[in-house]
Amino acid sequence: MATLSALIGPLDSESRLPLYQQLQRALRDAIDQRMIGPEDALPAERDLAEDFAVSRITVRKALDGLVDEGLLTRRQGAGTFVNARVEKNFAKITSFSEDMAQRGRTPHSVWLRRSEGTVTPEESLTLGLSPGAPVYRFNRIRYADGAPMSLEYATIPAFALPSLEAVDTSLYQALERTGHRPRRALQRLRAVLFTSEQADLLGARPNDAGLLVERRGYLKDGRTVEFSQSYYRGDTYDFVAELNDLS
Repeated sequence: MATLSALIGPLDSESRLPLYQQLQRALRDAIDQRMIGPEDALPAERDLAEDFAVSRITVRKALDGLVDEGLLTRRQGAGTFVNARVEKNFAKITSFSEDMAQRGRTPHSVWLRRSEGTVTPEESLTLGLSPGAPVYRFNRIRYADGAPMSLEYATIPAFALPSLEAVDTSLYQALERTGHRPRRALQRLRAVLFTSEQADLLGARPNDAGLLVERRGYLKDGRTVEFSQSYYRGDTYDFVAELNDLS
């Protein structure tokens, strides 16, 4: 099997760029070009040092920088792996399950809480419901190929679903079955720092950077059918949108 130096090329001892930065750049380019794929394990630090003819300190410094960028992740007792980042098209109304399936990944959820009740004052304004209107609330951790990706909190008007148990893997599939899947949505994205509880659930560290996406989904007739807040790990998600010049 080809070594990494054979795959991405040797380092240049004559370059003004420090060796650790050269190694960082070479690994970053290899990840960007998918020469090293998501979830691939890197060789041990001692093997990388021998392969590139540098010290282990140089290798450690290079890898530390890529871990800080979110391109690599260290797993206790297992090694260093390429992070499996996901590109989410911000302009399309798709569910988490659909996003993962399109990328050949296996989604599943761990329920934290499912409950029914009446709208809070905030939900009443957001969903356009009268005080006392019944709603269902869904709180879960979303996984892809066994790795935690996001925390999801969703509130759905009770008219859109027959029961709490109607939602299994995909909320949108359940809404589709009743003819209440959103046809239009307003989304807002902002950066957040994870609390200790959120970090623990997502396998991150307290105060790690995350992304909060708030979504309001609407039916064709204009009624609001979904209010969700999803906290995504910043090292696993990239949000993209296609922009057009309408002038």
